[in-house]
Amino acid sequence: MADILILAAHPDLAQSHITHTLLDAAFACADRLIEVRDLYRLYPDYAINAEAEQRALEGARLVVLLHPLHWYGMPALLKLWIDEVLKFGWAYGPGGQALRGKDLWVATSAGGSAEAYSTGGHHGHPIETFLLPYERTALLCGMRWLPPLVVHDAHRLTDAQIDAHGHAFGKRLLDYPAWATAVPLEAEPEVPLDERPALFSSLDGEGN
Repeated sequence: MADILILAAHPDLAQSHITHTLLDAAFACADRLIEVRDLYRLYPDYAINAEAEQRALEGARLVVLLHPLHWYGMPALLKLWIDEVLKFGWAYGPGGQALRGKDLWVATSAGGSAEAYSTGGHHGHPIETFLLPYERTALLCGMRWLPPLVVHDAHRLTDAQIDAHGHAFGKRLLDYPAWATAVPLEAEPEVPLDERPALFSSLDGEGN
């Protein structure tokens, strides 16, 4: 099984220069066991096979979320993937040890510049603020959160600049886990069984 799992989530991959370039760099890493799962190709109807996804995750040491930044977050299918696949009792909570000790790395692209993603910039916050849900998800699942790869100015980069980002992405994959082990693995927060949030609100007919 592959020790690196790349979950690619681009709603229109055929039109993406950056995501395509990063994927090409991954496919070129012949010396690594890498599995790429194109979520929008696998699940055009959004009917995710959670068991198949969990099997893919179990064999990986490094999980890469590769996608463009959509409205300060992840594309819709990737969010649904997290909801459906990272189950209570499997990924977190009592007995949820399946992802413990694995590494999570986000590789994303944004139309705004690094300056725009700053406290005084157009978006009012650094990019790390918008990626905080990813970091907390990693911690909850007992995973190591690795510094993300963010490609800024996605619509203004030259082909040479995009190729450079692809080269950097491929080199990181090839050099894993040497660069990842320098990042400390935090202790995940415990989620007691009786504190699990309800999946659905009950309808008791009294407006509650």
